Amino acid sequence: MPTVMVDTDVYSYVMSSSSKRGARYKRYLEGQTIALSFITAGELYAGYRKKINKGDWTESHMTKLEARLAAVVIVPYDVEVCRTYGNLKAGLKNPTGSDRPVSANDLWIAACAVRHSLTLVTNNRRHFRDIPGLNIISEAED
Repeated sequence: MPTVMVDTDVYSYVMSSSSKRGARYKRYLEGQTIALSFITAGELYAGYRKKINKGDWTESHMTKLEARLAAVVIVPYDVEVCRTYGNLKAGLKNPTGSDRPVSANDLWIAACAVRHSLTLVTNNRRHFRDIPGLNIISEAED
């Protein structure tokens, strides 16, 4: 079964029953194995923990998250992902030729996708569009 990597934002949209954005992305995920980078899993845990700590959610939400994470492939870091991250970070340039800042988390997500030759489904096109070797699917304008 084909596999796609899903970014944190798209995964959150798709898992939310009230997200209109999620509906736009579900068609790209049907019939696919869903992969998340270890970074996305960490970002999801952090987001859930913040909501629980604020009192907006209960611990039952964390149980739901863990059940959802058990149903996807979590791509861990390994030496090849680290090497890919280093190569991407060292070589990333913006169109003017100066170093282009990309958040560390986004670059790790990209490195996981590039390393495993996975297409990344993201709503943050501009975060990822200039990363060499990365194929993306995005409904975002720019």
